[in-house]
Amino acid sequence: MSSHREAPEISKDPVADSSDLYAFVTPDRPDSVTLIANYVPLQLPSGGPNFFEFGDDVRYEIHIDNDGDGHPDVTYRFEFTTEITNPNSFLYNTGPIESLDSKNWNRRQFYKLTRVTDGREHVLAHKLPCPPCNVGRLSIPKYNDLVRQATFSLSTGEKVFAGQRADGFFVDLGAIFDLGTLRPFQQLHVAGKNIFKAEGEPVNALDRMNVHSIAVQVPLSKVRRKANRYGAGDRASVIGVWTTASRQQVRILGDKVAADAAAGPWTQVSRLGNPLFNEVIVPMSKKDLWNTLPPSEDKRFARFVEQPELAALLPALYPDVFPNLDRLNKSKKARADLVAIMLTGIPSGLIDGFTNNTGDVQADMLRLNTAIRPSAKPDRFGVLGGDLAGYPNGRRVGDDVVSIALRAVAGVTVPLVDKTFTPDAAAGAVTPGLSAADVTAPFLRNFPFLGTPYDGFNNPPASAS
Repeated sequence: MSSHREAPEISKDPVADSSDLYAFVTPDRPDSVTLIANYVPLQLPSGGPNFFEFGDDVRYEIHIDNDGDGHPDVTYRFEFTTEITNPNSFLYNTGPIESLDSKNWNRRQFYKLTRVTDGREHVLAHKLPCPPCNVGRLSIPKYNDLVRQATFSLSTGEKVFAGQRADGFFVDLGAIFDLGTLRPFQQLHVAGKNIFKAEGEPVNALDRMNVHSIAVQVPLSKVRRKANRYGAGDRASVIGVWTTASRQQVRILGDKVAADAAAGPWTQVSRLGNPLFNEVIVPMSKKDLWNTLPPSEDKRFARFVEQPELAALLPALYPDVFPNLDRLNKSKKARADLVAIMLTGIPSGLIDGFTNNTGDVQADMLRLNTAIRPSAKPDRFGVLGGDLAGYPNGRRVGDDVVSIALRAVAGVTVPLVDKTFTPDAAAGAVTPGLSAADVTAPFLRNFPFLGTPYDGFNNPPASAS
C-alpha cells in the first residue's frame, strides 16, 4: 500500500515501480494543479555507496484525461540520464556537495521534460538537474538549498522538480498483511482475540523511508479542456490523472566489451491511479496484466470493484462486528458506490455541492474537480469528513486514504446509492490508526509538498543508537 510492491513482477523492478500518486488544486496557487508521482519505494536512507536514483532506461509519465475516455489528453514525460564525474572513485561523493554542479558529487542525474498533447511532443526543458540523495550533514550541509536549486519555474508556466523526498504515505503494513490485523481493533480479530487483550499502538511501516518523486505544478488552463465555464458542477472542470512507467521491449545484456543496451518500442510496466486499486482490488493473478493496460481497459476489472474480496474478509476476520456488511455481501449486490468512487467518479446529486464524474467509461484514475478550491482547514478523511477538496476528489499528501478506503469498503458509502442500507457502527470507525502526524518528516506548505528526505547518517536517529 498505497502501491508499494503491489504486483509480483513490478516488485522485482523498483526503479519502475510507482508507489503513490497525488493530484490536488495547489493551496498557495489555486489557479494551478499539483501532480506528484513517487517511484523507487522503500528506500533505506543509508543504502550506499550506490544510493537510489531514477532509471535511465525508464520512461516516467504523468497523464491527464480531460474528456473522460480513459486516454491521455496531456502527458508530462520525464526521461533521465546519469553522469559520473570521477570514473576512478567508488564513492557517491568525495567531499561536501554545496551546489548542483559540485565537483565533489560523483554521480549526477539530469532529465528531459516533454509535454505531449494530441500526439504532438513539445520539449519543455533539456538536462534539468536532480538534487543528490540525502547522504548526511557532512556530505550535504544544506540539503534544502539544493532542493531550491533543483526546483524550476519554466517559461511555459509549469513548475517542476524531480528527486528524492521523504515517503509521506502512512500505513501499518506489518499489521495489515498479518491476516488483516488492525491494531486499534486487534482484540476483536478472529485470531487476535486469543492473543490480544486490548487494542494496540499502530506502526507506520514507511516512516523514515524515502522515495523518488517527479512533481509538476501546471496552470489549470493547460490541463482542462476548453469550455465556456468551469463551475463545480461542470464536467469540464474534472480531470483524471494517472502515472505510468515504461521500458523498451528488448534488453540486450552486454558481454566483456559491450555495455547493456535496450531497443524496440516502449511498453508500459507500471501504472497507478487511485491508491490501493491494484494493491487491494485486483487479484494477484491479474496484477501484472493490470500494470500493462491503459485505464480505458479497466472494465475488465469492474467485477472486482463490484464484489471486492476485502469486503468479504472484514466480517470473517472480525466476527459480529460487521453484520450489515455481511448481509450485503451475501446478497451479491454490486457495489455501485465503489464503482463510482474508483471507476467513473461520483455523479452529481449524491453529495451536496460535489461531483467528479467523468462519464460512463470505467477507468481507474484520480478524478479531480478543479473548480473546488483548496480547503482552509483540510480534513484528513477528505469527502467522508465533509472536505470536498480531499480524496476521492484527487488526493492530497495528508489525506488518510487507507482509512477512507477501508471505511468505504466496510459500507459507509453504500447509502449514497442505497438509502435502505445502514452501515455497521464499526464501519465509520475502522482505521489502522495512523495520520500525517505519524510521518516524521513534516510535509511542506508549498511545492514540492513532500518532506525533506531522511538522511543516511541519522537513520535510525542517532539518539536511538
